[in-house]
Amino acid sequence: MTSFPDYLKTYPNMHTSYPLSMKLNHLYNGFRAHRHDFLEFSYVVSGRGWETINEVKHPMVPGTFTFVLPYQVHELFTEPGSTLVLYNCMFSMDLLMESGQNDGLAGLIEMSPLPAFAQFEGKQRERIQYLIEDMLQEYNGDDSWRTTVLQLRLKEILVCFDRYRRASWFGDFAQITPSTRASSAVWPIIHHIHRNYQEDLNLSDLADQFSMSVSRISEVIKHTTGQTFVHFLHDLRLRHACSLLVSTDMSMVEIALEVGYGSYKTFSRIFRESKGVVPKDYRKMRTPSIQTGMTLM
Repeated sequence: MTSFPDYLKTYPNMHTSYPLSMKLNHLYNGFRAHRHDFLEFSYVVSGRGWETINEVKHPMVPGTFTFVLPYQVHELFTEPGSTLVLYNCMFSMDLLMESGQNDGLAGLIEMSPLPAFAQFEGKQRERIQYLIEDMLQEYNGDDSWRTTVLQLRLKEILVCFDRYRRASWFGDFAQITPSTRASSAVWPIIHHIHRNYQEDLNLSDLADQFSMSVSRISEVIKHTTGQTFVHFLHDLRLRHACSLLVSTDMSMVEIALEVGYGSYKTFSRIFRESKGVVPKDYRKMRTPSIQTGMTLM
């Protein structure tokens, strides 16, 4: 039986209008193998160690910037006697997807032949570190236009990273392994599901659209996400529902329809099976924390 590492399903501020979390972390003993369906970048300030992403190892030293895609299995190791100090930023894929703008920066999640990290040096290192430090200061503040500035900084940082890794990478196509090619092929499918989970999606239609058999596309989704298609779809819908429950006053029926369920009865049953409570009770439990300004984990 195939085993999967920890699946992290939440991060601070996930169920808010701007799902992004940023922090400076100190790792004394690395961090266990895990995966998640949100995006993450990290930047090493000091210390030494290494990281594996889908079994590909790279060093983690001052100036290392890493961009982890959803569902990639990654693990951090700290060199004995060292403390790995790094910025971590976790955010929803939706922040890179903007209608009417060629999908924003969504193309970044489909560039698997390129390395997942870059080692910044010189003036470019000074620039990326300034941008990240400025973004953290903005994140921790409460100035007007805060989310707008965060969005701009996030885009600038990711563009800076992508340009730098392209300039640093010499096109050694020997690095593109069969697993890399398979990953590249599956991303359009995962991307499509993320963009259309509110619609009436089913495996048969996906198989036709991506020219695969039902069994093959089911296998690809399970291998990438660690979940069956049905569980994957429910997980995306329920995550959206949780966000609407704690951040809006939409009715239960409106939320059920908004996230892709044809009836409140179906929505309530699936929500209860997953969360242990019905949607209205979930809202009652979470609303007081929102009002007092506490961060939900």
